[in-house]
Amino acid sequence: MNFASVRIITEDVDRLVKFYEKVTGISAERPAPVFAELVLPSCTLAIGHLQTVPLFGPGSAVAANNHSLIIEFRVNNIDGEYERLKSFVDEWVKEPTTMPWGNRAMLFRDPDGNLVNLFEPVTEEAIERFSRRG
Repeated sequence: MNFASVRIITEDVDRLVKFYEKVTGISAERPAPVFAELVLPSCTLAIGHLQTVPLFGPGSAVAANNHSLIIEFRVNNIDGEYERLKSFVDEWVKEPTTMPWGNRAMLFRDPDGNLVNLFEPVTEEAIERFSRRG
């Protein structure tokens, strides 16, 4: 089995696409006005409009109502990313901080309130752990 994507359901696809294009530096593919994909080397971040939910089953998802998922991106220079994004991100949860598990991370919210974590392995153990993942 291969992990393929994470999909965010939103009422404003264009707003989230612009936000994640800025965060990732990747241009989204837009196969339909109600759907977009940001295809990264390790995974795809999909963004679907609330109108797409009935295709999966009525009431199967709710827009902008996430309280348990963190969308994470590994980066090469967390402090550089912070400088690049600090004027663009509206809601910061945590500025760059080294975590007990060896990653230097920062957390912020996207326009729908979803938590986003950018992190960089910085300790020898964390660097080794991620070097095995590719």
